[in-house]
Amino acid sequence: MWRCLRDRRLAGLKFRRQHRIGIYIVDFVCVEMRLVVELDGGQHLERAGDDERRAGFLHDRGYRVLRYWNDDVLVQTDAVLEVIWAAVRDGDAAT
Repeated sequence: MWRCLRDRRLAGLKFRRQHRIGIYIVDFVCVEMRLVVELDGGQHLERAGDDERRAGFLHDRGYRVLRYWNDDVLVQTDAVLEVIWAAVRDGDAAT
């Protein structure tokens, strides 16, 4: 995913990797669009409550969180990028 987001490769937007927001470190963020992209492995099945609190914290600070399973990113990279692009394009990321 980083290969696809780095160096302003998606819509010319600057994404940061492993960026701190408050007490959390998010996988990827576009600060300009207030958009967080999180990638989840199997360990997140057991931590759903933690993920909800984390998403709530980020949402309260004006971020939209898009969450994907690692397998989806690996197998359906283009589809994941299309959803991220749609969120950016439609301005949904700022809500």
